[in-house]
Amino acid sequence: MFQTFAAQTTPEQGPPRLKALRAQMQTAGVDAFIVPRADAHQGEYVAPRDARLAWLTGFSGSAGFCAVLPDIAGVFIDGRYRVQVRAEVADAFTPVHWPETQLADWVMDHLPKGAVIGFDPWLHSAQEIASLTKKLRAYDLRATDNLVDAIWHDQPPAPSSPFLVQPIEFAGEPHTEKRIRIADTLTADTAVITLPDSIAWLLNIRGTDIARNPVPQAFAILHATGMVDLFAGTGKADGIRDHLGPDVQLHDVSAFLGHIARLSGPVQIDPKTCPDIVAQTLIRTGAEAKHCPDPCLLPKAIKNAAEIAGAKTAHHRDGIAMVRFLAWLDTEAPKGALTEIDVVTALEGFRAQTNALRDISFETISGAGPNAAIVHYRVNENTNRAVNPGELLLVDSGGQYVDGTTDITRTIAIGTPTEDHRQCYTRVLQGMIAISRIRFPKGVGGQHLDALARAPLWLAGQDYDHGTGHGVGSYLSVHEGPQGISRRSEVALEAGMILSNEPGYYREGAFGIRIENLITVIPALALPGADARDMLGFDTLTYVPLDRRLIDTSLLANAERDWIDQYHTDTVALLASHLDATTCAWLEAACAPL
Repeated sequence: MFQTFAAQTTPEQGPPRLKALRAQMQTAGVDAFIVPRADAHQGEYVAPRDARLAWLTGFSGSAGFCAVLPDIAGVFIDGRYRVQVRAEVADAFTPVHWPETQLADWVMDHLPKGAVIGFDPWLHSAQEIASLTKKLRAYDLRATDNLVDAIWHDQPPAPSSPFLVQPIEFAGEPHTEKRIRIADTLTADTAVITLPDSIAWLLNIRGTDIARNPVPQAFAILHATGMVDLFAGTGKADGIRDHLGPDVQLHDVSAFLGHIARLSGPVQIDPKTCPDIVAQTLIRTGAEAKHCPDPCLLPKAIKNAAEIAGAKTAHHRDGIAMVRFLAWLDTEAPKGALTEIDVVTALEGFRAQTNALRDISFETISGAGPNAAIVHYRVNENTNRAVNPGELLLVDSGGQYVDGTTDITRTIAIGTPTEDHRQCYTRVLQGMIAISRIRFPKGVGGQHLDALARAPLWLAGQDYDHGTGHGVGSYLSVHEGPQGISRRSEVALEAGMILSNEPGYYREGAFGIRIENLITVIPALALPGADARDMLGFDTLTYVPLDRRLIDTSLLANAERDWIDQYHTDTVALLASHLDATTCAWLEAACAPL
């Protein structure tokens, strides 16, 4: 069992730790200290050793930060976590709505000019510190040792598991060719790469340093020749030396900053992901830093034929497990004996029966009734709730397979849904269908499509406080950039990108609804009479039944009904032959025409 249910943090742990941090701040001579949810690699996910924000505050979300001042400690969270944070942190911490309230503005409201603001330069990007420095000119922004580490006496050790090779049949391109291809795009003599999934993709390696994400924690310097210096913990890369070959030189991670200091030519860094300490080292040694996006981000997002084929195979396998789970749920839930933890345990069990599951792709969200309104709810032994008839159950889950990463959400009616449930669900479904069906000109970004998913909700005066879709890796991180479908997603979508399509609706204290399929960008088929312009569309990867009990057909247009019926027809065609007779009968009934 990958997922566990012990409460990782409790609110009462926060106040004494906050008091200890303030004492440490006094010793260090700083008036404020910033605690991000980040590690030195600047990825979204962190190892237990780097979970400083959760350790200090109790907040366990995947994004946010805390600014600790002498008389106030603000926990900055976005719209996904505004319900969750209130349950996880003590009153000693003040939730701050971010990005509506920016850190610099908040600091100026709470600290006098001239105050010293401390930060760990490994845990903040160069862009972040440059922006804060510009806005807080009247303050002393000072790099320090990590003050949380100084008081965290039982801090876990750094991950030490060995790196693994990603087979070429799933990677689709040798790393020897990738390195040359990416090196040819550089605008400098070298490029510093810190994101673990970029390094994993570039070198066709994987790791187990971050739970749920098969990435290796490492740093890399890519040279214009295609050679790479790879910096990793002692012994972690020893088993893949033959795979890496002579053009990838291994170094201990402790040597990374020293190598940065010896770089003489122009050095390419991504200011959004490069730790500030790297940028400051280049400034100190006089090396020219060229600011460009991580050179692996876009190529990694555009999957090759082998990666797309792997994704389809993984989703087919995962779809079979999901159908078995949903059939089981339909039998067991009416008995009234299930809990949210039972649901998580059963679903992971069905995935494990594939004998291909490497890990789950994130902690399964199993939210019953009002818990489903917590967008990124994670059930534990303290919050575990019964799955009651008359309520909705939201299950957001995924699997990590060597050939692909999956992510799917289904909202299920337990017993008879209310009219309100059905109307809200149908509006969410209409938004998901709108994204699935859309054709759009090449060059369009996700920000142009986001409103399509929200329009049915907007017409009813409703909305949701998260993006409509995120990129997904190929046996890598379940959240992958730079592609996305949201108001902030400016990157043009390109054929081969994989994204989630997951509109939702959440009513605090009552219920939550989300429906999610993964989709891949494809060239759109030509239409008679269409303009002579390149158009793109989406191909659906996820085939698992939608809950017909929650669909209010009176709200649907004919084209929407047709899409649902065709989707269910395709689901049966893809999965039925792989199921036992009882589950197959359930699937056929669940996919009956509207």
